[in-house]
Amino acid sequence: MIEKERIRALNEGTVGRGDYVLYWMQASQRAEYNHALEYAVARGNELGLPVVVFFGLTGSFPEANLRHYQFMIEGLAEVREALAERGILLVVRRAAPADGAVEMSRRAALVVCDRGYLGIQRAWRASAAGRIRRPLIQVESDVVIPVEEASGKEEYAAATIRPKIRSRLEEYLRPMRRSTVRRSSLRMEFDAFDITDPEAALASLRTKQSPGPSQAYRGGFSEAKRRLDSFIRSGLDHFDEMRNDPGVDRLSHMSPYLHFGQISPLYIALRVSRSGSPGADAYLEELVVRRELSMNFVFYNDRYDSFEGLPEWCRKTLKAHAGDEREYIYTEKELERYRTHDPYWNAAQEEMVLTGTMHGYMRMYWGKKIIEWSRTPEEAFSTALRLNNRYELDGRDPNGFAGVAWCFGKHDRPWGERPVFGMVRYMNDRGLRRKFDIDRYVRRVAALRGDDTGSA
Repeated sequence: MIEKERIRALNEGTVGRGDYVLYWMQASQRAEYNHALEYAVARGNELGLPVVVFFGLTGSFPEANLRHYQFMIEGLAEVREALAERGILLVVRRAAPADGAVEMSRRAALVVCDRGYLGIQRAWRASAAGRIRRPLIQVESDVVIPVEEASGKEEYAAATIRPKIRSRLEEYLRPMRRSTVRRSSLRMEFDAFDITDPEAALASLRTKQSPGPSQAYRGGFSEAKRRLDSFIRSGLDHFDEMRNDPGVDRLSHMSPYLHFGQISPLYIALRVSRSGSPGADAYLEELVVRRELSMNFVFYNDRYDSFEGLPEWCRKTLKAHAGDEREYIYTEKELERYRTHDPYWNAAQEEMVLTGTMHGYMRMYWGKKIIEWSRTPEEAFSTALRLNNRYELDGRDPNGFAGVAWCFGKHDRPWGERPVFGMVRYMNDRGLRRKFDIDRYVRRVAALRGDDTGSA
């Protein structure tokens, strides 16, 4: 059963005669543990109709590039095969998602869509809702607890949303049942963009070619599941005490897959909670509380992608110290090419450039140093966000926007006042050396480029 709080009508259309139930898949790019897909199948069975899945592939998503598109298309190719095994056809079209959904809806009796939290995702659904004659039903599947059920307002910090989430977690932490598809759509014919060969499909897209594909990650549910299995087996037990150490790999690496909806957070949460591991609670704090705090941020704050979206105290204290002397100033190009005096920061930036991810603790340090090395806090915010969105596989994402904002004080508290930062939390290289074998991290990143002699 799908919780009613996940389901919302976006227009007042009426169910009519049609050839199929359409599921407009955009955010939840998976065939497993997908509430929107299962809702569409159930309604299709109820109406005696097959289900057709549509995905709108736009080559002009803001700040997306070859790295992001390759990862996404690899995942979609796997989704196509998984859906076909259930008798469901996936139709990918090179079209603006809302326009493509409207066109595909003309032969549909009912339209189902998943949910996105960013401004552009919400605008797509609003645009389609105003033009689709049939009911457009949104089913939320990329959070454990629906965003408005977790909280009805923008939360100040993890401490304020945590009790709200914990009070309802058991209610939503329930397994999903897969419905049997009663009528196949595989014999139906549509004009579509061929993604059978991801490399060929990617070559035909006109998108930014730099940065290139990640050296470390391949898209798709099967790869996400393989990484999750490995983490639960060998990393979860030590997650609580070792997650912040960038010199060792005790992370799940789920963030890229969650960003593209290639794996369900509910599926991960159930696997982790049933593991019996001593690290389960710490991991669920990150997966549910912290991640869904970022959804809360972008949903309730329409300036989430700008300096002006920060709390007033953050903006005020940073601006008050904008004229403070800075020992180092770097241009965005110098930062992008990891040409600073700081070997630890350089390693973090290089890890992101090569792999499309950065160790979480180092991403905090990385953002703090950009504040310190930029002429103004506004410039620092823009630089950090552009670099994050350009290189991270999970850039352009609620977690990414919230993570950058955290470096500037969002979801944090005021600290003792100091130059440049004011009352925003400060981090330095001495802290890295005190807490970790940080040189081990530098060597690990050096090994990624085939240079195992790298050192601090």
